[in-house]
Amino acid sequence: MSETEAPPPGYPREWEADVVLSDGMVAHVRPILPEDTEAIHRFHSAQSEQSIYLRFFAPIKRLSDKDVHRFTHVDHHDRVALVMSVRDDLVGIGRFDRIEAGGTVAEVAFNVSDHHQGRGIGSVLLEHLADIGRESGVTRFVADVLPQNRKMIGVFRDAGFEVSHEFDDGVIAVAFDIEPTEASRAVRMSREHRSEVRSMNAVLHPGSVAVVGVSRRPATIGRAFFEHIAAGGFTGRVHAVNNRAEAGTMIDGHPTVRSISDVEGGVDLAVLAVPAEDVLEILDECADAGVKALVVASEGFAETGTEGRALQRQLLVRARHLGMRVLGPTSFGLINNHPEIRLNASIAAADQLPPFGRLGLFSQSGGLGIALLASARRRGLGISTFASAGNRVDISGNDLMQYWTDDDSTTVVGLYLESMGNPRKFTRIARKLAMTKPVIVVKSGAGQHAIPQGHRVRLTQERPETFGQMLRQSGVIRVDNARQLFDVAQLVLNQPLPQGDRVAVVSNNEALGSLAADAATARGLQVTREPVTVSAEALTEQFREVVEEALGDESVDALIACFVPPIADIDPEVVDAVRAAVDGHDKPCVATFVGMRGVTPGEGVPTYPMPEDAVRALTAAVRYAQWRRRDHGERVRPDGVTRAAAGEIVEAALARSPRGTELEPDEATAVLAAYGIPVWPRVPVHSDAEAVEVYKKLGGTVVLKATSPMLQHQPGQGWIRTGLRHPKAVGAAYRDLEALLAPLGAQGIAVQQMGPSGVSVEVNSAEDPLFGPVVGFGVAGLPIDLLGDEALAFPPLTDVDIAEMVTSIKAAPMLDGYRGAMPVDHAALHDLVARVSVLADDHPELAHVRLNPVLAHQEGVEVLGASIRVAPAPTRTDAERRTLLADV
Repeated sequence: MSETEAPPPGYPREWEADVVLSDGMVAHVRPILPEDTEAIHRFHSAQSEQSIYLRFFAPIKRLSDKDVHRFTHVDHHDRVALVMSVRDDLVGIGRFDRIEAGGTVAEVAFNVSDHHQGRGIGSVLLEHLADIGRESGVTRFVADVLPQNRKMIGVFRDAGFEVSHEFDDGVIAVAFDIEPTEASRAVRMSREHRSEVRSMNAVLHPGSVAVVGVSRRPATIGRAFFEHIAAGGFTGRVHAVNNRAEAGTMIDGHPTVRSISDVEGGVDLAVLAVPAEDVLEILDECADAGVKALVVASEGFAETGTEGRALQRQLLVRARHLGMRVLGPTSFGLINNHPEIRLNASIAAADQLPPFGRLGLFSQSGGLGIALLASARRRGLGISTFASAGNRVDISGNDLMQYWTDDDSTTVVGLYLESMGNPRKFTRIARKLAMTKPVIVVKSGAGQHAIPQGHRVRLTQERPETFGQMLRQSGVIRVDNARQLFDVAQLVLNQPLPQGDRVAVVSNNEALGSLAADAATARGLQVTREPVTVSAEALTEQFREVVEEALGDESVDALIACFVPPIADIDPEVVDAVRAAVDGHDKPCVATFVGMRGVTPGEGVPTYPMPEDAVRALTAAVRYAQWRRRDHGERVRPDGVTRAAAGEIVEAALARSPRGTELEPDEATAVLAAYGIPVWPRVPVHSDAEAVEVYKKLGGTVVLKATSPMLQHQPGQGWIRTGLRHPKAVGAAYRDLEALLAPLGAQGIAVQQMGPSGVSVEVNSAEDPLFGPVVGFGVAGLPIDLLGDEALAFPPLTDVDIAEMVTSIKAAPMLDGYRGAMPVDHAALHDLVARVSVLADDHPELAHVRLNPVLAHQEGVEVLGASIRVAPAPTRTDAERRTLLADV
């Protein structure tokens, strides 16, 4: 069904998805439709007798009209069916039927085309059916499978679920819970990774490339692409396509064809440099020629306005339908420098191209991408691969990071990001990649005005610094600009990672050495030795000796060497001496030879024009090395969680208020209780007499508090009365609060038992259109409301993530016994944050959850106040089921 067609009533369009199969090709998953009747018949008739017998337990040559009607007419709740297609061919069918209407157990079944076996189709369908089932209350799948149907049994077994088997009357009864487990998530991510790596291999390792739109005129985009591929020594076949070329036309000594369909031997990668209005027509020709991937250099898409956005959308939908990946539009191309490939499918000429090396680069902007290549070349840094995403309709930095994870040629990754379409997936992939390879990221502003024309992204509702916190959680090295990207890259490419943050400074100029030491201290590095200064006229050998001595000190993890030449030019012997000294130690060294920047060709010591630049790069390497060495913890999944109970309450609230609503206090309490979070009861009262009666029922010491939402961000303690131990005190407190509220038009007073003394903190979560669930923690009141002292994290979280949240806020000393107070129970506090993070991750309908106040004390935590707002669930950018996003 196309996007322009109106779906039938009840059709769940949100279940549609484009997916990458295990061979790297793209397929489409969608709910079944009544119009699929003939496709089902064709699918069945093409199956082998054995496949039909394994699926239906009988040799059914043709399905009856009654059976097909039942298959294609479903209610999308008790009976769910999905179909998968590649181009216009139906290649797989998956379905589940609840054993009882509205029940939690469903029978699941699959049928995969004989011609498309081994492409991971059954696994993808199972993932999607399980995710859909969980959303509608199904908890368990069952299936009857013939013993000889090893492929079906393998789909269940290999998915990572805990599968039970029973053999009865010649049939194996299979059953498993569909709640995600660590094993099932690991399987899903591993399959996604392998599929996307294969998909990118088709882009970066083509055997043949065709450039469509190669003009006979020089200095045109198509001609530049073709010339650079041909002149760069591409090891595959390159073809020029010009629809006006006459037979026998030659361009740069290469024959030219009029259509890509005229290319003999097929084409793996096509570069389109034609007017935007011609792209869709050529897309179909490319598909017929077997093209697997496209680089669309053409302009005139979303960056030009409404019509261009519509055309770009058509490009994406059409390419996905045809099973192709797309880099662009407005892409400046891609490069694979590997000697076995030597592909320069970009507009960067040979004199702008760095040599083969170990740095992988990605840029969304083409112009900035070319500048990055030129900068890498000037600094003597080689690159392995490069890609310019342009409008990023399909292929993004996430895809390149998947590829670089397994690419032995790439040891350091640099990303220049102007926007981010899928932060949840970025965090997941970047974190895995950063475990083994430094990932350096330039991320421009996060506001609406920072988003380039042509980039369709969701606007975040979070503060701009949220991006920085997300990048820190991902383990990447964030820098402010391209210059700093290469400052860090030249260090981590050429030097070992530091084992700690202890540094030494040597120099031949006291002022320069002091400047370096002060810069290191200001950035949190430990200068463990007084800066060593040799005389300005010192011989090279003397300078080498002090470098050797510093590197040999066991209390030193890294060295900062600064040298001012006594004459105008740098003495190459000094550079050689420092290099030789550094080569004998497994410790990094950054150098400032005044007047030099980069890595001297043939040398390994990175040099910087000023000590501050060197220290900034070294600090980034130190912090990254610390992150990489530490324990990253285990994903939290607290016990005592009943996801379905919370889901029922949320579903009921949205049924009565489809646009969203604030949950009633008892509803919010029940949702939190389903996740093991008890909330102290708070009883609303409407008179001083009623307040006294509630006090008598509760017993002990109570507090009275104003509950109007308009007061929740007001600083101070003016809206709460504490320590009330007598009926008269309770009545007087009520009248006092009522008098304060009346002029403000605020209403609402409640009585609650008084909690123990401790630190008042806040734990919250918000569902952001861009980031998905964002969990916040801080000390309640002025630290959060006025100073913004709040730690943010992005589920799913590990126990280490949560511990860092709690300790990272500026007010953290208040939790550890500040000024003689008793330290709070950190374990209980971490458990509460974990439960809120899992609640937010499980239920995207929870637009906002706020626990405030939460009293943290030495024996636990007490949630004294809670509010929850629900809203229709947005489509998250990284769901439990694999899917390619549509350019967002």
